[in-house]
Order: sequence, then structure tokens, then C-alpha cells
Amino acid sequence: MEKRVMTDGKRRKGLAAAAAVLGGVLVLTACNDGDTGGTGASQSGQSQAQVDEAAAQKTSKAQITIAPKNGAQNASINNDAKVTVSSGKLTEVTMTSAEGKAVQGEISADGLSWKPSAALERATVYKIAATAKDAAGLEAHENSSFTTVSAANSFIGNFTPEDGSTVGVGMPVSINFNKSISDKKAVQGGISVSSSSGQEVVGHWFNQTRLDFRPENYWAEGSTVTLKLDLDGVEGAPGVFGVQQKTVTFKIGRNQVSTVDVSTKMMTITQDGKTVKTIPISAGSPENTTYNGQMVISEKFKETRMNGATVGFTDSDGKGEYDIKDVPHAMRLSTSGTFIHGNYWGSRSIFGSVNTSHGCVGLADAKGAGDPNQQGAWFFNNSIVGDVVIVKNSKDKTIAPDNGLNGWNMDWATWKAGSVA
Repeated sequence: MEKRVMTDGKRRKGLAAAAAVLGGVLVLTACNDGDTGGTGASQSGQSQAQVDEAAAQKTSKAQITIAPKNGAQNASINNDAKVTVSSGKLTEVTMTSAEGKAVQGEISADGLSWKPSAALERATVYKIAATAKDAAGLEAHENSSFTTVSAANSFIGNFTPEDGSTVGVGMPVSINFNKSISDKKAVQGGISVSSSSGQEVVGHWFNQTRLDFRPENYWAEGSTVTLKLDLDGVEGAPGVFGVQQKTVTFKIGRNQVSTVDVSTKMMTITQDGKTVKTIPISAGSPENTTYNGQMVISEKFKETRMNGATVGFTDSDGKGEYDIKDVPHAMRLSTSGTFIHGNYWGSRSIFGSVNTSHGCVGLADAKGAGDPNQQGAWFFNNSIVGDVVIVKNSKDKTIAPDNGLNGWNMDWATWKAGSVA
């Protein structure tokens, strides 16, 4: 048999021909979509447009808006969280903390908005999921997540007196902020204090953290005072925002002013301008005189402990010069430790005749604070927080206006100069 050998040139021609044939098959396979009419591309475009149009017709027209925006930081705990809708009505809104705790809220009667029922927690991540329907019954959905302002980035004002309380005519509105306030104007602008008596009320900054309000003269007896805190979102210092939004009201009781005359060692109590009682007292000794000035009762204790070491009166061993664990009927007059209180350990002969205390004003009383017939008990039972106690004729200086609730010791012009409103 003849052995035939294919040369390289013939092999190349054969491969090329095969490739051409295969290439033609491949091209035909890749381009032919089975449409022998030649109009496939046009029909495909129309089909897609129809699909898009149909999808659009099935999309709800309801537009949901959630505030704060997704990812927001330092959100208000009072006002920021809200869901609204246009071209539809809300059907369901859920709000939860990152830990899954549900937040109560209510969709408005018209179905156009939702908000939480109470203030949110600080430094907390919240998630909101909302659903709404348009007129055709088609649903729309929206989700958002945000973080409320942290404790480090917020401030609050601790205020006195308490909401709903009845206080004496000398009670100022005193607000102590837990952070230093650099923008006093912004903060004071978010606070208002008014009286049903029509008295002008002015604020005074004692320092970066304390703001007090009072009228020129004592509050009118029987009047109602209203404090409004609208500090939510107010920037009190760079990056530090207020979170409070509330209204507080309190009543002014009868006008009781008690005057302690250190020289005569007597106290005269007046109510609505009429003297109701005179009580012998024992004030600060010549070595430990009592402050002069107008002082306001800020706290009342049926019994309390008084230790000299807490106010600087110590023996050589560092212990208090006195430590009485059951002082009866004590009422605070200053932050620094001035009280008017009952005294059961002193001789009865000192009251009205000798000043023997470490700076307080003492009244005759009984151990245990259980005898209503004692002078100390009578004064305690007939006094309320906010009553004024005036000390005069002492050899000490006038008490500082910011030592307790004692701004009445500042003249009106100076007081008003401390306002930035």
C-alpha cells in the first residue's frame, strides 16, 4: 500500500478551510435569534417599554418621609422623630431600639403623620419602619435608623421649685446646669418665667452653670408662676445640646417674712404684713457670727445630723467641734451650712439672752422633734420652703447672693445686669 504523506502546506490549507466552515456556523449561531422576519430588535424594545410601563403602574404613589434622616447622629430625644406621608396614608409604623425594645407611637387621625408618644432615651440607636397605601391600595415602604444625642453631647438644667408645689414669696426659680454653658444667650432664650401677678421677671447668671429668675420684689402672694423650658436642640456649648422641653407651674402661698434681730435676740414673724408671733432665739456667738441679709428657706428636715467638720469647725484631732445626730426642725438658709433649727441641748435661759451658736439661729425645742408646743416645732410647722428669714444687726457681713437661694441681697439694677436676654 502506498504510504501518503501530507505536507505542511496542504495541512495548513485544510485547517483553514475547516476553520472557515466552522466560523460560518459559529457566526450563524451567534446572530440568528430565530426571527426570520428581521424585526426582532424592534419588537424587543417595545416589549421592554411595555414591561417598564406596567411596573410603573403597579408602584404606589405614596411618598413616605422619615425624620431624622437615615444615619443621623445627635438627634433630639423630643421632637426629631417623625414620619409623614403625601399622596397616601400611613397604615403601620414601628419604632424600636437597637436592642429590640418597642417605642410606643400613634398615627394621626388623618393618617398623614406619626410620632413617638414620649421622649426617647439618650445615646440610643433607633430604627423606624413605615408602610403607607395610596388611593389605589398600593403599598409603599420606608426604613430609617438614627442615633439620639449622647449624655456627653447634651445638657440638662436641674430646677427648683418642683412642679405643682406651693412655696413662699421669696422662692426664686433656680436652674443649675450639669454642663458649663458658653452660649448663655441661646440658653436663656429657651427659658421663660412669668407670673399671673404681671410682675416683671428677670434672669441672672451667677456663673457658667447657674441661672436664677426673680421679680424686683417678693412674689405676690396667691399668684401662679410658670417656668417654660424649651431647650430641646439648643446648643449651650460647642457640640452640647439641650434636651428638655417642659412646663412647670407652682403657687405662691401666704406672705411670711421672719426677721431675726441678733442684737435683741428675738425673731418676729409676719404674715401678709401682720405680726403673728415673736420667738426668742440664740444666734451666732461673737466668735462665729451669723450672716446678715435676706435668706430663703430651701430645705426642711424634721430631724437631721449636724457635724461641724462638714462646715470647717474642727478640733485639733480633725473631728467636728460638734456632731449632733438628731437636730430637730432644721431649715436650711444657705449652701454653706446656715440653718434655723430647734435646739434641745442648750439651756432654756440662752434663748432671748445669749448668742451661742456656730452661726445658725437656734430656737428652744425638744429632743425627738415630737413636742408641738416647742418654739422650734411651731416655727417649722408654720414655715414652707421659699419663706424669707431676714437677719439683721449681726456683726457679720451680708450673705452672698449665690450662697443658697439668696439673690434678694442683690439690688435690682445689678440683678438685671446679669441677664443676657
